[in-house]
Amino acid sequence: MTSALQGIIFDFDGVIADSEPLHLRAYQQALVEEGIELSREDYFNRYLGYDDVGMFEALARDRGLGWSARHVTALVARKGEKLQALLKEDVLFPGAAAFVRTAASEVPIAIASGALRHEIVQIVDGAGLASLFATIVASGDTPESKPSPGPYLLAFEQLQRSSARRLDAAKVVAIEDSRWGLESAKGAGLRCVGVTTSYPAAELEAAELVVDGLESLTIEMLDRLVTNHEYA
Repeated sequence: MTSALQGIIFDFDGVIADSEPLHLRAYQQALVEEGIELSREDYFNRYLGYDDVGMFEALARDRGLGWSARHVTALVARKGEKLQALLKEDVLFPGAAAFVRTAASEVPIAIASGALRHEIVQIVDGAGLASLFATIVASGDTPESKPSPGPYLLAFEQLQRSSARRLDAAKVVAIEDSRWGLESAKGAGLRCVGVTTSYPAAELEAAELVVDGLESLTIEMLDRLVTNHEYA
């Protein structure tokens, strides 16, 4: 039987790569030089959904800091340097590489992430997965980051260009680990799967299907999801 599933767009940090704790440590190390403390609770409750620029801008608003755009740019660069020092050879979640390979053999796949492009490429290239993605949408590729639908709209548009057939957004699945990402994907008209790698299922209410991680997911499950018009 031909699969109804037409494509998959992955978030990156917290879905493919177990890098959210590393991002937090990199932010903390960058901010300590400013005399600012960022707790794990604050990061996961308030800032995880932002790209680097958005995170520093939101932090400045929340704490009444008068950072200029130039200073934010410098903080982003500093955080990036800290993250590079923290990255290990293999930061993928268990089963992530196997699922990505299986998915790519079935449908076109893409990434829509708030991470910097070189950070994504470094990890997927090191894992031998880079060539499997039709496109990667990263930080700075859209005017607004998640929860705006912009990143997923662009990823879908680019996935469409690379596909041999016309894609229906209602048959393309986004896989996310946060409510911000799910809001973005839902706004782009995509079907939504949540993974509980960063937040419990109760905080992923916008997801139509929630699993522990990519190792718990199958193409058959996604095919059933897009065939189920209850959520369309």
